[in-house]
Amino acid sequence: MLTRREFLKRAGAVTAGATIASVSGINIKPVQAQVSKIKLQVKEGRQVPSVCPYCSVGCGMIITESEGKIINIEGNPDSPLNLGSLCPKGAAAFQLVENDNRPKEVLYRAPHSTSWETQPLDWAMDRIAEKIKEDRDNSFIEKQDGKLVNVNPALASLGGSTLENEWNYIHAKLMRGLGVVNVENHARI
Repeated sequence: MLTRREFLKRAGAVTAGATIASVSGINIKPVQAQVSKIKLQVKEGRQVPSVCPYCSVGCGMIITESEGKIINIEGNPDSPLNLGSLCPKGAAAFQLVENDNRPKEVLYRAPHSTSWETQPLDWAMDRIAEKIKEDRDNSFIEKQDGKLVNVNPALASLGGSTLENEWNYIHAKLMRGLGVVNVENHARI
């Protein structure tokens, strides 16, 4: 339901935009055509409810996909948390998917190098595993003051707040298995 305040905001924005466009001589027909095209695609696309990936609030989103491609992301009006509104970061979530500036490959800079190299993802995952193993082998403390402690104070973990309980549980189990003492989640920070 459109409240009086929302109506006035929208009417004011439309009036201001039309005034600026007419005074400055901007041709808004290409923009109108693009908006019409997006609206048509959104109507034809399949809508999937989701959760915003940014903070621990968990605002509801509706992701619209068509032919296997995400074409729109907007707030979910049925979500009791955000009632369809999104913060600036959530409103820009579409750029997570469609962004020509987003790196789509692994970039690696060797120690003391001045240039970046492109590496395959499998190489990067193996490299991370090797470095964790190397660090654990060098820093693991089995006993301290005659007591069994099994800790690795050199490693730390900062988890994501949008992970659900199951993923957080598995993540914590992995970190504890590695002896990591410093396990934190950025939702608390």
